[in-house]
Amino acid sequence: MTTLASVPPITAAAPAPAAEPPARFGDLLASEWIKTRSLRSTPWTLAFVMLFVIGSSAAASLAEYYNIGKISPDARTDQGFLVFDAYSPAGYMTLMLVAGSIGALAVVSEYGSGLIRTTTVAVPARGSVVLAKAAVVAAVWTVVGTVISIGSFTVSQAILNGRHAGVSFSQHGVLRAVVASALLAPVCAVIGVGLGVLIRHSAATMTTTAFTLLMLQPMFSDSKRWSADVNHMMVVTAWKRLLEYWEPGPDRLGYTATVPGSWIVLALWPFVAIVLALVVVRRRDV
Repeated sequence: MTTLASVPPITAAAPAPAAEPPARFGDLLASEWIKTRSLRSTPWTLAFVMLFVIGSSAAASLAEYYNIGKISPDARTDQGFLVFDAYSPAGYMTLMLVAGSIGALAVVSEYGSGLIRTTTVAVPARGSVVLAKAAVVAAVWTVVGTVISIGSFTVSQAILNGRHAGVSFSQHGVLRAVVASALLAPVCAVIGVGLGVLIRHSAATMTTTAFTLLMLQPMFSDSKRWSADVNHMMVVTAWKRLLEYWEPGPDRLGYTATVPGSWIVLALWPFVAIVLALVVVRRRDV
């Protein structure tokens, strides 16, 4: 008597794993935000720069407070908005340097560590990665810049009110100065992102960022038309022009930038930096 050999039961083939959906732009934003807030140095850096810039405004206002006290009441005149007490150039130029450097580090740190290769393998659309980095950096520094701008103005006017020299937000030219000073930080930070993508090396990027934002402008004066035109294209010149609450008179020496032109300069610098970064990142290897 024969028996049938046992036949193993036929099982259905396991289904192939579903392909991962491509990363959406919202996923890239979330990823860049995690990278930003996961660095322990980030909150300390932001807190330090906020305290330093607001403290610089307080120091300038205190110096003005004592200077006003030395003037006799009969000799005092309405000084209007003491703009460089509220927005100290020393504090804000430090802010420009820090914002530009942190924006650049958001890019060059990935190139230095090699993490950029992992990023581009996960997200082949390199342009979207650059845009996500720029968007997160701009958002963070817009918040920081707004806090610093409002804080600097509030602290300075609280000090100057002791000499009846403070002004309110409704004073002519104040709102423009507050907005321009709030936007200065994200503008510089996004420029740093663009330069980071273009250069990719930490030391060279930091040097170029500092030179572009701060050291290039003093090389050009307002005495000649061509030199004034170049000067007016600088970020720091545009910011200072937007702080001026008066219109320069005809007796002013040299050429003067216009208010609309200064707003355009602040908008064009980050726009051009990111456009160049997008063009370059799509045409070269990691």
